[in-house]
Amino acid sequence: MNAKIGVLTISDRAHAGIYDDESGPAVIQTINQIVSSRWEHIAKLVPDEKNDIEMALIELVDNERCCLVITTGGTGPSSRDVTPEVTESVCDRMMPGYGELMRKISLEYVPTAVLSRQTAGLRGNCLILNLPGSPKAIEQTLIPLFESIPACIDLMDGPFIETNAEIVVAFRPNHR
Repeated sequence: MNAKIGVLTISDRAHAGIYDDESGPAVIQTINQIVSSRWEHIAKLVPDEKNDIEMALIELVDNERCCLVITTGGTGPSSRDVTPEVTESVCDRMMPGYGELMRKISLEYVPTAVLSRQTAGLRGNCLILNLPGSPKAIEQTLIPLFESIPACIDLMDGPFIETNAEIVVAFRPNHR
């Protein structure tokens, strides 16, 4: 079974066509480096609107049956940054360790990482991760996160995701 991975870019300006979405393609490019097994992506771009973000997350998880959804954007302190709140509202359970790890990684690069409100949660059998909106930060955080993402998906009976060992080795304590 191929892994389906949703990539949701949240940006008012990219959605309005003021500039190109660079974050969504950065997520896809980074996953292409990391994942060696077969996978497919479903990409969406929405503005920083609670209802649009919620509908996109529900569509990717419930209808498209993604095992992993990666959002990018909307995690800062601006009043328009509502991605973490919407993620929490659609999730059954939260996974705070991912947000903690993302901030820890980002602090190695920028002191403003403490302003990030990245989080993660589970909806059904899907892990939803909120990444920052910067393409550079996406690669910096997503590669280390993939040490544990395949194990999380395994525990939810999702597809088996293999990683490129030259980029990141997936840790699987209960390898099936």
